[in-house]
Amino acid sequence: MTVKSDLEKAIASEQAAMGTYAMFADSTDDPTAKQMFQKMQQDAQRHIQMLNGRLNYLSENNPMYNNPDGQSPQGQQIGQSNQDDPKIIQTQKQPKGR
Repeated sequence: MTVKSDLEKAIASEQAAMGTYAMFADSTDDPTAKQMFQKMQQDAQRHIQMLNGRLNYLSENNPMYNNPDGQSPQGQQIGQSNQDDPKIIQTQKQPKGR
């Protein structure tokens, strides 16, 4: 499993969670619960932005995923990077416990 596929799976999970929180917020009459689910939906959106920022950075700066024509190896157009995008730096590789 690659970092890119991990990021893509994390994005998909956050998108699913965001939809679930929206559904829960719409289905409750409890104002406190509604507010909590709306906040969780906003948090999931922020997570998606962070993950997409890292995915874009990886696609643009890792030779493994970067082709000279600006296309990713799967033929998808790579988005423009914003200097305000968060950068995640892995400092230590953890052993896999399998």
